[in-house]
Amino acid sequence: MTKIKFGTSGWRAIIADEFTFSNVRLATEAIGRYIKRRTSSPTLLVGYDTRFASEDFGREVARVLSSQSIRARLCSQAVPTPAVAFTIMREKLDGAINITASHNPGEYNGLKFSTPDGAPALPEVTSEIENDIVQLQESNWEFTARPNDHLIEKVDIGPAYLRDLATKVDFKKIRDANLKIAYDALHGSGAGYLDAILRQENIPAMVLHTNRDVYFGGHHPEPAEEQLGELKTVMNNNSLQLGLATDGDADRFGVLDEGGEFLYPNELIAMLVDYLIESRGWQGGVARTVATTHLIDRVARLHGRELLETPVGFKYIGEYIKQGRIILGGEESAGLSIRGHVPEKDGILACLLIAEMVASRRKSLSNQLKDLFSRVGEVYNRRLNLNLDPAISARVRQKIASDVQEFHGRRVVEQNRIDGLKLLFGDGSWVLMRPSGTEPVVRFYAESTSAADLDQLLEYGRQWITEA
Repeated sequence: MTKIKFGTSGWRAIIADEFTFSNVRLATEAIGRYIKRRTSSPTLLVGYDTRFASEDFGREVARVLSSQSIRARLCSQAVPTPAVAFTIMREKLDGAINITASHNPGEYNGLKFSTPDGAPALPEVTSEIENDIVQLQESNWEFTARPNDHLIEKVDIGPAYLRDLATKVDFKKIRDANLKIAYDALHGSGAGYLDAILRQENIPAMVLHTNRDVYFGGHHPEPAEEQLGELKTVMNNNSLQLGLATDGDADRFGVLDEGGEFLYPNELIAMLVDYLIESRGWQGGVARTVATTHLIDRVARLHGRELLETPVGFKYIGEYIKQGRIILGGEESAGLSIRGHVPEKDGILACLLIAEMVASRRKSLSNQLKDLFSRVGEVYNRRLNLNLDPAISARVRQKIASDVQEFHGRRVVEQNRIDGLKLLFGDGSWVLMRPSGTEPVVRFYAESTSAADLDQLLEYGRQWITEA
């Protein structure tokens, strides 16, 4: 019996292994029952990305929902996750099921459930759905009900989403600066969206990988430095100033500065907070996950703003966006959203805001980062993913649960257990250990005020974990 478990961004599995039509039907049936317990005449949006058979899985989701007398608005083409969230809110739908594995390798697919507020489902929601799935499995449930085609409607959600983006970005500033831009869609569902709005706004851009390729060119559709080599080459060969990229479902962003230098999401999020406060005068706090840089804290302090910390997972930041309590929320894994926008990561909006920031300040991102460091101090951070033997992983969990007063000779001034174990030291440096909930992997994050000390913390962390 397959265990269908929803993580921070839904359920993901390998296609034809555990991600099968029968399991997708099962998960959809459980979500449908959850929805029907809360409303008598629901309507759900059904989206999908560019992965292998995603449109077929999406069609099957719509059929199962229709068999439960649930109206299904089935997207007519691959769509970005933030556009799904926007459509839920705009049309006041009862939620959405989106077939996507985001930035995972091409052999994966996934199913993500969003609630009526447009946000990813919180743990209390997904745990109820998981319980329904188990009950269905124990009763040997099979999909035998007849779909109702009259309840399935094809929709194009792109135009309304792009119109909304046009109200949230100052495209005139980008045009006036004559920025030379390139965009890499990484074969994902950002294609036809980010490039389309740049065209609509008469902003020329060189565009890469907008065609569908279910193998993603043999790479992960993740806008990390190691996946953006071709974008860097194009920028250098054409003397471009800004390289933008989005992941498989366009909820994450990646950015190259002139010369093809990669800027880390941690840095860009802090820079955007500073920019939005200074350029727009927005009032409100800032939110970040426990694993995200404290450079954001420094910027918040500089401007006298509240800083809110959440567990890992953008759904927690989304709660603050819904409340209107923050101007921006971000996470180190390249996700952000802003006040008045969706309570979901939006890589397309992030790329456009960064382009606006470069155009407005008439400085490269690298120089803007130097300016920020001169005002709040330098910060360096990195993450390690450590694959462990299951027995060692279990011992690491016990070690993380223990009272840690010292870390390789450094006195711990605060222990934070909001998500994993975060140790804060007197000089402002910190480390975080987070075991994966689904695999024998421990994620180790470290931050310090010097690159040399960061390297030392990373080595100490590797020892602390592997010697458990």
